[in-house]
Amino acid sequence: MWAPVAFGGGCAVYFGLKVEPPLWPLLLIAAVAAGVWLISRWRGAARLWTLPLMLLACFALGLAVSKLRTDAVAAPIAPAMAEPTVVEGWVVDVDSPGSAGPRVVIAPVRVRGLAPEDTPERLRATVRGSIPEPGTAIRLFAIINPPPAPASPGAYDFGRNAYFQSLGGVAFGLGEPRAIDLAPPPWSLRAAMAVNAMRFDLARRIVERLGPRTGGVAAAMTTGQEAWLDPAEVEIMRDSGLAHILSISGLHMAVVGGFAFFLVRFLVACWPWLALRVSGKKVAAWGGLIAVGTYLVVSGHPPPAERAAITASIAFIAILLDRQAITMHALAVAAFVVLLLQPEAIVTPGFQMSFAATAALVALVEVWPRRPHEISVPWPIRIVQQTGVWVAAAVMASLVAGAATGPFAMQHFNRTAMYGLVANLATAPLSDFLIMPALALGALLEPVGLGAPFLWLAGQGIGLMLAIGAWTAGLPGAVKTVASAPDYVLPIAFLGVLFCCLWRGPLRWLGLPLAMAVMIWPRAPTPDLWIGDGGTQAAFVQDGKAVVTRPGVRQFAVDVWSRRRGVEPIERPAESWTCTRFSCASKTLGAGPVAVWWGKKAPSDEQLSSLCATAEVVSIRASVSALPQGCANRLVLDGTDYARGGAVELWRDPASASGWRGVWTADVRGHRPWSRFGDADAADAA
Repeated sequence: MWAPVAFGGGCAVYFGLKVEPPLWPLLLIAAVAAGVWLISRWRGAARLWTLPLMLLACFALGLAVSKLRTDAVAAPIAPAMAEPTVVEGWVVDVDSPGSAGPRVVIAPVRVRGLAPEDTPERLRATVRGSIPEPGTAIRLFAIINPPPAPASPGAYDFGRNAYFQSLGGVAFGLGEPRAIDLAPPPWSLRAAMAVNAMRFDLARRIVERLGPRTGGVAAAMTTGQEAWLDPAEVEIMRDSGLAHILSISGLHMAVVGGFAFFLVRFLVACWPWLALRVSGKKVAAWGGLIAVGTYLVVSGHPPPAERAAITASIAFIAILLDRQAITMHALAVAAFVVLLLQPEAIVTPGFQMSFAATAALVALVEVWPRRPHEISVPWPIRIVQQTGVWVAAAVMASLVAGAATGPFAMQHFNRTAMYGLVANLATAPLSDFLIMPALALGALLEPVGLGAPFLWLAGQGIGLMLAIGAWTAGLPGAVKTVASAPDYVLPIAFLGVLFCCLWRGPLRWLGLPLAMAVMIWPRAPTPDLWIGDGGTQAAFVQDGKAVVTRPGVRQFAVDVWSRRRGVEPIERPAESWTCTRFSCASKTLGAGPVAVWWGKKAPSDEQLSSLCATAEVVSIRASVSALPQGCANRLVLDGTDYARGGAVELWRDPASASGWRGVWTADVRGHRPWSRFGDADAADAA
């Protein structure tokens, strides 16, 4: 069971490297390690030797498979184009909306200014006006950039995630898209657009039947289409600990597959002639496999849904092979298959949280006490007993799953829903026994016009779930912000969680202190200053608060950085700052930690000297060829620095020549195939 852990460790080490390694040494190391292990097994060596060799071989294979996957998905990445351009292509899918408006995924046919071999396979574009449906050929006047870099050193890397989805850039539309005529696309693209058009049409039908509020949630849970989700409702779901219900993942696959399994098995049992001639359990397993596969297609097969489908399929295949479905061995096989197909999943929060939670729940099942069944018990007493068992099991399952996923939620999202256990306990019966089955039947029957009753029933459950979420999120202290621990602490916590789950016997509790590493590890000193990618936004820490120099600008990046560092962002006091069209600085000479110039044209020597007179650090978006005498004792960062390093965190350091010590995003991100910087404002808007 430790083989996928070692394999995942190799994958994680690969993605943690700062430079891209060549392929042949990794393949050679993997081949030698696997060969030594197989030879030792063939010669009958003791397990004391073969087990470490097996783990070493899996680790080396993880490194090699990750490199092979990276090379296999390599595709053009858009450069940062200085001027707006024209994009012509096919709308492949409708993406979740951003702060600047609705977004779509485009398969470009032509991009003015880019050669065909440099044109990305996919672009995510923010559009204006009505949302073009999948399968529509459009022309868009837009600003194009590579996928956004992390908002701060060590933060979530959207560029890496986009690389493995062949998403080679982001576009910000400057006008409404126009329908055009293009040559027919390849059959694979036509098939993908047809499926996505079906999903979009089904989502729109659901919203029309249930209304935008509950219909948007129902559409997201059924088809993965988030275009109708209300951002305020999403925030409430996050604060209540229910946001995982909106993302199609393990819970949804388990409910849909389990519902199909029990429904088919029940129908087989109701037909005596068939029940005597076939194995109802195996027929139901085939039904579960079909349901999981269908749901994967309808949901648009996002990576979390693919991982959940693989895990559910392993369980149903175990039933077909007369094996126990829910075991730690089956979970280990599922993890190995997922990492073999998607080694990049090891660094994503979804994979880490889902497999940690599942491992914890399987371990709970293995140690859960099984009482002997009484021969004859009056039904009132039996109802009370079963209710007590169900409540105890639900509470323990929520506690165990929450404890297992807690370190990852703290490290990646920097927020803890303090009443998440209460909200999940209250909504679990609704989601498992009412909403998801009703949505499954409603979505299945809606194309023939018979889904209304089931969708209405699901809508009532969703309305109640949203009410529970709003009540929970409104309680005092519902959300606690937690600063991220150093990057090396999360692997320690992951190993601790796995040790608690995989080890048998009382020694498993030796992993508990490691599992709590994210919670108890001392945090690094908070940076004194943060400057975002491109140098157009900055914040400095004062009295435990993050004072934002340009309120409302690049708000997402500000929120990510402030949560990661555990500080609350506040607006700068307007009366003590002077802001013009292109700059913002303190009114008091020398009193401000930072002054910002965001004009695309470099400031004059007089303007730059004026900025240097007000602050210790000056951020210039444009490149500056020479500094005036007034900036001799100031740290000045310009466009050249940001193009090379991205965002930066700064600490005061008297030992440094400049008086500051900085860590750039590029220092942490390294030089990898997905690490390219673009125009921060345009990328953030898209």
